[in-house]
Amino acid sequence: MCSYGAIRRLFKEGQSGFVYPFRYMFYVEDAAQPEAAILFSTPKKFHKRANKRNTIRRRMREIYRLNKQLLVEPLGNRRIELALIYSSKTLHDYKTIEHALRKSLEQIVASL
Repeated sequence: MCSYGAIRRLFKEGQSGFVYPFRYMFYVEDAAQPEAAILFSTPKKFHKRANKRNTIRRRMREIYRLNKQLLVEPLGNRRIELALIYSSKTLHDYKTIEHALRKSLEQIVASL
């Protein structure tokens, strides 16, 4: 996601949830075909060094790439805008992040 208006709408009108270490927000609207726009964020407040923030974002992107069918297939003809915010002060291993992200996606699909 790169549109300022879309990000503002997501945080203003979207639904949210929390699965440690992620806070997620999503907004769903009708569309011609299923589509997903994703925003990955790691606050500088928790991780001062850019290399740690980049490592976390890379892990999140890779895990989403491998598990995006969990989110896109049940959408039908809807578009989802999703923000995943890493909310932990510690750098977790790949397996922990993967489990939390999968659980987040499952909760989002359940609330659709």
